[in-house]
Amino acid sequence: MSDSLRRLYEAVRESRNSDPSVSRTARLLRAGPAKISKKVAEEAVEVALAAMANDKKEVVRESADLLYNLVVLWVQAGVLPKDVWAEMERREKLLGIAEKLPKIPAPKSVPQIERLAARKRRQHAR
Repeated sequence: MSDSLRRLYEAVRESRNSDPSVSRTARLLRAGPAKISKKVAEEAVEVALAAMANDKKEVVRESADLLYNLVVLWVQAGVLPKDVWAEMERREKLLGIAEKLPKIPAPKSVPQIERLAARKRRQHAR
């Protein structure tokens, strides 16, 4: 899976120099961060709506659109896929692969995350 996203990332990066009249990706990149962010948000909503409608095929199609637009956003923002994977690995070590880091106010975040991670490890040890 990450290999497909890596290839998509490289293809999007190469599209930066393409003619925007021919390349949708080049046109989107030239439109800038506001337009790209809007596309990511739109696709996320479409995935959610398809899921609410229990339309598996549409969830798949819209998820692919969301990933495409997210990768375009990464390229525009200078984010490397390896940095996203590193963050995923860091979170997995703290709380497990299927957990999202909680939203914690910054001043207390490190000790609270460490306590949550320790509690999670104790739960899994039982």
